[in-house]
Amino acid sequence: MRWDALFDDLAAQLVAAQSEDRAAAVADLTRAEHATIALVERLRGTAGSVTLELLDGSAVTGVLRDAAEEWVLVDERRRQHLVPTSAITAVAGLDRHAQPAPSARSARLGLGHALRALMRDRRPVQVRTPSGTVAGWVARVGKDHLDVEVAPGAAHGARVVPWSAVLCVSESRTGYVER
Repeated sequence: MRWDALFDDLAAQLVAAQSEDRAAAVADLTRAEHATIALVERLRGTAGSVTLELLDGSAVTGVLRDAAEEWVLVDERRRQHLVPTSAITAVAGLDRHAQPAPSARSARLGLGHALRALMRDRRPVQVRTPSGTVAGWVARVGKDHLDVEVAPGAAHGARVVPWSAVLCVSESRTGYVER
């Protein structure tokens, strides 16, 4: 009888050790998996409203409409905001889930692609930079900059804004360019 109890105890210890090893392996694999997830994949996996905190201390809140490696499109109630991922300092409201890009092609759409779409549509926009806001229309999109044609009534001409200075490109609230 004592031998049976000894062997039962040894078998229980072996099962417990195997269970601990399995739990440690699962934890290691989970940490390794999390290390491969990009911020935009987490943003895509979020169903509700998010708040993007930007480099200048301002924030953009709304429902995520699209996300690529270089930019995020957030829909506020009355307007949309194109935010370069490089301008984001923190995000509130993220779910724990992640969602990859629908296709490899859409994941590669850079900031230039999104800005050229705004240029094509000739919609009035506000380009927020650390030094202020430029209101007008996207007139040209270069390799690393954009030209904003300034609205009538303001100083005419174009303002050239490097992409590195763009914090957010927002639709004008009223359809007219605000000052």
